[in-house]
Amino acid sequence: MSSSRDLNYTCPYCGREFTITIYESVNAAEDRDLRDRAVNGDLFHHLCPHCAHEFLIQNDLVYTDPEHKFLIFLSEKDPYASLQSLAKPLLEKGWKLRRCSNLKDFAEKIQIFEDGANDIEVELAKYDSFIEFLDNKKGNAEDVSSVDYQRTENGVMKINIRTDDKGMSFLIPVSMLDEALEENKELYSIDESTFPEINSSWIISLFTEGEPAGEA
Repeated sequence: MSSSRDLNYTCPYCGREFTITIYESVNAAEDRDLRDRAVNGDLFHHLCPHCAHEFLIQNDLVYTDPEHKFLIFLSEKDPYASLQSLAKPLLEKGWKLRRCSNLKDFAEKIQIFEDGANDIEVELAKYDSFIEFLDNKKGNAEDVSSVDYQRTENGVMKINIRTDDKGMSFLIPVSMLDEALEENKELYSIDESTFPEINSSWIISLFTEGEPAGEA
């Protein structure tokens, strides 16, 4: 069940106090509107009733989706004990457990799991697309503003690479990604009970770990 609480807050712009409502948990199966607000970020935006300034508060949030069997802990901190205690029973039921430290990764992770995709394969696809983008001289690394997952359907994953003035899409057969993970099981293995953060930093660390300084 979704839960929220009221919090006394001082506006960072006008300095006046007012009450905001923050959500500590969201159950996507119970409230589709909350799901949408979590994905588009509205759930974390607040408006000062005194000066009308809008601001962002990224509070810790436990997001569950019983239909697709995943739980995402949105926080910059490790999961607290009460959440960790849920790991074993949820994993036994086939759930995926993840942590995201920012809203962009959080929204993307929800989309990935709703699509039934493997987030490890997504990060590998994003990494490979970025390397191919550079190798084909489509642009320089410093020109890339984002590498994003868009969708997975009909056995094909779509990854978008964007720069300030253009974009490029890559279509990657999921079967190729399946084979890559199967061939390197140890490299891509994770401990789901720890609510791992599977993101670009994680995939980069797999290929740069142990390299001499300056070669990453």
